[in-house]
Amino acid sequence: MFGSKQKLNPTAFTFSSSFFTVLRLALKSTDSLTLEPRRAPNMASADTLTLLRILNEQLNCSQPGLDHCRMNNCTDEHITVPQPNAPNGPEWDRVHVGVGMDKHGLVPVLNVTWKIKSDASIFSLHGSEISILDESTNESMCVQFSFTLRQQLNPSYSKWMFSLDGVVVEPGHTYMVSVFNFPKPVIGESRIRKQITVPGCVDKSIQTAQMCLENGSLWDPHMVTAVSVDKKHKQLTIIVGFQATEYSERYQVSIESHGFHDSKNVSKGNRTSLNVTFERGLWQLSQCELLLKIQPFFVRCNNDCWRPEKIIDYCPYYPPRTLIIKATVGLLVVNGCLAYLLWRTACKAPVDTSSSVAKEKPEDFQVQERKRVLIIYSLDHPLYKNIVLKLCGFLATKCGTEVILDLLDSTRLEVLGSIQWLDWHRQQIENSSDKILILCSPGVQAKWKAICGDKQVFLRVDTCSPMGDMLTPALSLIVPNFIRSASFEKYIVAYFDNVCSEEDVPPPFNITVRYKLMKQFEELFFRILGTEKHQPGRVNHIKGLSEDEYHQCPSGRALCDAIEAFQAYQLEHPQWFEDELLESPEFNFGETSFETCDQPSTFTNLIKYRVPDFSQVFSHVKTQENNFTEGETALYVTEKL
Repeated sequence: MFGSKQKLNPTAFTFSSSFFTVLRLALKSTDSLTLEPRRAPNMASADTLTLLRILNEQLNCSQPGLDHCRMNNCTDEHITVPQPNAPNGPEWDRVHVGVGMDKHGLVPVLNVTWKIKSDASIFSLHGSEISILDESTNESMCVQFSFTLRQQLNPSYSKWMFSLDGVVVEPGHTYMVSVFNFPKPVIGESRIRKQITVPGCVDKSIQTAQMCLENGSLWDPHMVTAVSVDKKHKQLTIIVGFQATEYSERYQVSIESHGFHDSKNVSKGNRTSLNVTFERGLWQLSQCELLLKIQPFFVRCNNDCWRPEKIIDYCPYYPPRTLIIKATVGLLVVNGCLAYLLWRTACKAPVDTSSSVAKEKPEDFQVQERKRVLIIYSLDHPLYKNIVLKLCGFLATKCGTEVILDLLDSTRLEVLGSIQWLDWHRQQIENSSDKILILCSPGVQAKWKAICGDKQVFLRVDTCSPMGDMLTPALSLIVPNFIRSASFEKYIVAYFDNVCSEEDVPPPFNITVRYKLMKQFEELFFRILGTEKHQPGRVNHIKGLSEDEYHQCPSGRALCDAIEAFQAYQLEHPQWFEDELLESPEFNFGETSFETCDQPSTFTNLIKYRVPDFSQVFSHVKTQENNFTEGETALYVTEKL
């Protein structure tokens, strides 16, 4: 094949009188080769060309502002010039695979477009040369565009563009497309290359091409089966129905299972739907499933066409003998195991369940030491900010916990700066048994995505706060330490499920428990204390922290009211979070429809929650509740109920 020469079919190409249409069909071998169009056996469109060729024989490269453009035969001789006098290389615009119409129908085509760089070297440009190589068959074609440009841009003030459209290609083949401008430099080259793989006939862009239709690209067999069992004669009957197609005259329908294979040939004739009947003795079938196949014989793929398959389960109609035997043996084994377990249970002494039940009853838990917690959150909305502040008050007055919050330590924060303030507290907590509580909300998720490369987030409340955005630097410091096993237990992740959701938790925090507040606040507080609610033989309980009890104290009631207020606001404003987003960090006070900045009284009422002196936390309380004790001094955490 690679050394022989064949005659050119004179009907394959037509040359115009105004210019030459030249297609060079060559192989990588030393001999040049011209080929006749290949013909598929029994093919309806027998004259369809399958070699590289151009669909439109009347090629034309003229365009507005370009007077003398010719498409010539590619030659092996190219004029070379020194590098400074050579034009720069072209650049790609678009390489597209689609379908085009020839006299036999639709065919897959390749359309290639490239641009000329708009620089000073354009005035030394004499033209471009494009070559396309079929890597599957080594067939190639080449077209040379000769032109001279006097302007760097075309009349539309855009780069000059040239294209070679309608190159007929084969589905599934890979082509190497290369383009270069001439004259070529003496040293080096400015050729650009692109490898294009034409999709197969299953791709929607070319499945309507004639050659794909002749491969059954649009055939849908619509397979249906009917199964019946003659129990008297122990005979299985399967009727298979399917739709025929235009380009396949005969079909082979087969069923197979373990131990047997049966097939039947059927011809289409003038019918559009076909039926095939199989009959087998039940004694021949040892498995429930039968594999049904339909093999078409299309004019192109012939014996190597796509074969639709379907599994037929006939056991619902008549289970095979082997299945009955297996089921019987399985039942015997299961019954034997149950009998053995009952015998072992009867031999054991009766279990005293009363003591175990008693051990599982909740027991009151006494707090032995005061803990400290740093709260990380996002200023999503003034109402959400109020929830965070009320939670701090509840932790301090009801739970006796020292709360570290940026809003309550603004003086030190202004002196140290946000990064230093966060890092100092993080180090203090990591060197102790204290914890860091991360409250997740839509703002936390959005700012985490911004850290990962999404659009930067500016929240309205952040711009009003003197501290600005504290969450972004906090995440930058926390996440690297969070994923380390040594400091993993230091972090607690939670969200208010009435106003937030689990979708607001950033991906790095999904590896740990996410507490729902206030439903799981008691479990969260046990984590702050460094213990667990459920322990072997006992269930710890702290009165007044459950979802049904926390709002019975003043600070809990205030927290509950804050959550309900924000929940009601969300119902009236479903797009509340989008409304809080700003385009830039510069805040326009005329845009907000809600009170963005807190009143000074808010800080006055809550600032005492961060006072290091434990006694000052409760200086404003009048009555006492015996919920927690600290050490042997029996110091009570007090609050008016």
